[in-house]
Amino acid sequence: MEQIKVRILGEAEWQLYREVRLAALKDAPEAFVAHFEDEASYGDDFWHERMDRAHRIIAERGDEPVGLVCLGLHDEDPQAGEVFGLWTAPKARGERVARQLVAVAARKAAEDGRRLLYFWAGSDNASAVGFASSFGFRPTEERRPMRVADGATAREEDEVAMVLPLSSDPTTAPGNPYTV
Repeated sequence: MEQIKVRILGEAEWQLYREVRLAALKDAPEAFVAHFEDEASYGDDFWHERMDRAHRIIAERGDEPVGLVCLGLHDEDPQAGEVFGLWTAPKARGERVARQLVAVAARKAAEDGRRLLYFWAGSDNASAVGFASSFGFRPTEERRPMRVADGATAREEDEVAMVLPLSSDPTTAPGNPYTV
């Protein structure tokens, strides 16, 4: 079996990002705010703009995409990054793909001078909270209503902000995000 490689997509690779994003929406619609049908109908300009707004990080086995995560800026803190849109293809689950994707995102955020990395998880989603915690993210008191695919907020459900301190010295960051 070929080794999984993780890399940051270049702006010219918007079509590959589109392909993987649509695969993620089709595979796990409940995990995303967006709908497959909506995003599949968007034109090229939409996808070009997406590439400009955040880093798109892909995991591949050979030429086959098997995972995706995005790294952008935190809405309220320009010194903080935020990972979002994390997805692993069904055939690659259990192979630490998500961990490799987040490790690359953490390294890139640190290289870009970010001091913190945010990861939002449903407060009742034990798998997501456990994954983030195992990586070194720690829950905060910050909460927001959970967004759902129609753009509304889910009643009585919320997301918790989990934060990973970043440092140019990887030995000082809890959980050492620079290793997988």
